[in-house]
Amino acid sequence: MACAPVSDEQSISIKKPNWLRVKLPIGEDYKHVRGLVDKHKLHTICESGNCPNMGECWGEGTATFMILGNICTRSCGFCAVATGRPLEVDWDEPQRVAEAIHLMKVKHAVITSVDRDELTDGGSIIWYNTIKAIKMLNPETTLETLIPDFKGKNKAENVQRIIDAAPEVVSHNIETTEKLTRQVRIQAQYWQSMETLKMLKDGGMRTKSGIMLGLGETKEDVIQTLQDLYNNGVDVVTIGQYLQPSKKHLTVHRFVHPDEFAEFREIGYEIGLDYVESGPLVRSSYHSEKHVIQGWGRNNWMEEKAAK
Repeated sequence: MACAPVSDEQSISIKKPNWLRVKLPIGEDYKHVRGLVDKHKLHTICESGNCPNMGECWGEGTATFMILGNICTRSCGFCAVATGRPLEVDWDEPQRVAEAIHLMKVKHAVITSVDRDELTDGGSIIWYNTIKAIKMLNPETTLETLIPDFKGKNKAENVQRIIDAAPEVVSHNIETTEKLTRQVRIQAQYWQSMETLKMLKDGGMRTKSGIMLGLGETKEDVIQTLQDLYNNGVDVVTIGQYLQPSKKHLTVHRFVHPDEFAEFREIGYEIGLDYVESGPLVRSSYHSEKHVIQGWGRNNWMEEKAAK
């Protein structure tokens, strides 16, 4: 695999291969979700993150909601979410999100958030309130929460709030390899994220993380990242292709072939991970309803191997 990321001088337009083509968002179900998001003044990472699967997921009546506003205190080199000074915390937001999920009648919901490093609690109180509101109004809905690392002196207390709220899956994305972290996640630390995942696992959570390929990582570094995630108790890992949101963001070093994604899926299972979702268009919440089920991915993989 490739070595170092391309420099600005080397940055050229790389033509997207056929396997990265996505469907445009259309259909009545898509329009229904679009209407609910607008009506309840909700933020979705589907829009803010320019997710390539928005058409498919919204067309199936699902969406990943982003709480705590749509302005992040961090400026990661890969992310399309706006960076700046966030607005005041909206304490009514948890109930609005819960009501929207109820109206959408989804069986599995995903909640994420921007980083709110300016808050003493890192936003964990709103997180707790949102999870509880969703579960109260939607007792049959399973829930995945994609949380920040809650860095700072109150980290243990903030992470514990998520554990106490007890969503079915708790995700925190490592995003890239250790060597590329400083470049890709400017205000984050590789082992700080690993620590967060370990704390969640020690608290009894089903844990999940995700990484992007195409930023200049080596095969060996990806394997080491998968091993580190496994060593820190992660159950589910998603692996997808990095796509440059704008010219201001990190350039794509290369487009990784689907065969390589399939290889990393195999390696992940061989390391011992419980579920590995790996493909060019895979994002953290893609097919997340399957990630709740203990052993589902590993059992299917073992059956595939036995059939060969």
